[in-house]
Amino acid sequence: MNLAKPRIDIGFATNNAPAALKFWQKEIGLPFDYTQPIRRGYKQHRHDLCGSILKINQVYEPLPDNPPSGYRELLMARDDVAVPQPMIDPDGNRVVLVPKGMFGIERIGIRLGVRDVEAHRRFYSEALGLPQGEPADGTMTFLAGDTVLIVEPAADAPDDAAFDGKGWRYITFQVFEVDREHAFVLAHGGREAHAPVTLGTTARISMVRDPDGNWIELSQRASLTGSLQPSTA
Repeated sequence: MNLAKPRIDIGFATNNAPAALKFWQKEIGLPFDYTQPIRRGYKQHRHDLCGSILKINQVYEPLPDNPPSGYRELLMARDDVAVPQPMIDPDGNRVVLVPKGMFGIERIGIRLGVRDVEAHRRFYSEALGLPQGEPADGTMTFLAGDTVLIVEPAADAPDDAAFDGKGWRYITFQVFEVDREHAFVLAHGGREAHAPVTLGTTARISMVRDPDGNWIELSQRASLTGSLQPSTA
């Protein structure tokens, strides 16, 4: 995968934006970037997450009570942290502040619980083209630029993860050519959730799903790529 930004973004939805914003801005200390309207009843509060973007999606309709996705926790590297400090935000999202270098994390890591580690190894290696990193506590890792994905077996991992619901719900790869990357993922075992579509002058995006149905956004963002033209090749 040809990344337009050498790291992954991550997002969740909330019906209680004031509490979520207070936690992430005040307790975690993330700088607020801006709010992006998505559609009626849905807007996204974007924050700088060690160079990645934390997307807090404010939703006015009640979120469905769907089981958690496979995205289990966000790990953030900090210079001022000597031992891991687990925390939970008002929506139940798990975040752990870790010393820099732990599990190879210099910025952020994302822990993913899966039903079949080998199926996810093939998906991340072949469909997404990510190199493997050093094992983390005996678990498999993959590198998306400087983001570390930690993949571990979990008995309660979903088999068809829903996009809507509480908790961590999706990750985003910023790429140069969404149509090309989307087609490559599908040709190498990924499932399509949404075909590529252009969102005004901001981005061209698509959605794919991993072997457990976890949602992955592919984004060709004009501010990074300079163009939203679909690939013709």
